[in-house]
Amino acid sequence: MSTTPLRLSVLDQSPVPAGFTPSDALANSLELAQHADHLGYTRLWYSEHHAMDLLACTAPEILIARAAAATQRIRVGSGGIMLPHYSPLKVAEVFRTLHAMFPNRIDLGIGRAPGGGQLEAHALKRDRDAPPKDDFLQQLSELRAFLHPERWELHKDARGPHPYSRIRVAPDAPGAPDIWLLGSSMWSAVTAAQEGLPYAFAHFFSPTHTRQAIEYYQRNFIPQPTTSHSSNLTPQTSSETRTTPEATLAIGVICADTDAEAHHLHASVRLLQRRIRMDDRRPIATPEDALIELRETPTAPNPLIPFTAGSLDAPEDTEWPRYLIGTPGKVALQLRNLATDLNLTELIINTITHSHQARLRSYTLLAKEMELGVTTQVL
Repeated sequence: MSTTPLRLSVLDQSPVPAGFTPSDALANSLELAQHADHLGYTRLWYSEHHAMDLLACTAPEILIARAAAATQRIRVGSGGIMLPHYSPLKVAEVFRTLHAMFPNRIDLGIGRAPGGGQLEAHALKRDRDAPPKDDFLQQLSELRAFLHPERWELHKDARGPHPYSRIRVAPDAPGAPDIWLLGSSMWSAVTAAQEGLPYAFAHFFSPTHTRQAIEYYQRNFIPQPTTSHSSNLTPQTSSETRTTPEATLAIGVICADTDAEAHHLHASVRLLQRRIRMDDRRPIATPEDALIELRETPTAPNPLIPFTAGSLDAPEDTEWPRYLIGTPGKVALQLRNLATDLNLTELIINTITHSHQARLRSYTLLAKEMELGVTTQVL
């Protein structure tokens, strides 16, 4: 087990509280970015979701630019860009621009989930005249080569160099954004290990395979050789020069001054999980309204909606819960134990509450308890 202190980071989905607007949610995200920067969190990632009234983050690259400009030290990135929707060249151009503006502060988290329902996925398709094509690995390979041109050597065949190797992705600033592979299944763990990429597991979404995925990745990681294009970066700051595995996981957390208050705030998330199972994407309810609906509305599954892991409001038969809830001392102990069990040096915290002030305070209390070491004045 490494003696490196446990780092904490933030996953922000820009939740929209009931009674507020998506613009309010995006303003809250900017305030959270500045808050997390001052508190000493390592990185801040924005998710990509489509056509959901409850989440305002549909374009993480825009939030990344705004948050990076408003902060000083925290790494900012995507958690993640849903690559099947996009051209690898365009993603490379967007994130190379962000990297040129904010050198060595940009993370490019990549996922392959749709980030929405089947209708939204169809509307986002690059080719609607053909069945869905699973070419994620080819997309990922092209994206990495666009950001690190020496990788085009891997695409050579009997016909010669890959034609895309002639494309010069601008702006060509030194280095590149750091690529992470995101996922909630064994497929992502296997792929991250084979590709030699850092790996982030979405435990808060689907906790079933957490240990299996993390440990498989750590055991089977294939190191990536140092390349001249990235020689100005150290091995642990570039996904293309990584010689050892680096894994993390995103877990839900709600901290408050008392266990009772934390569990009260968590009622909003419990209802959110139930509603998602019913394809109900309304904004985040207050704890009071959530408790009423949780008592009065049965949890009968909707047969028209396919099962989604992590969406049921039911007891969890998993090694660790999706959400850790309670006082900062209690939550910090659970986080440290989790990190020790899985040999992790960083965890990503996802906090959703109806009250924006309660969300800020949750991150503050946890940062103070974990001694993150920048500014931990309690709100």
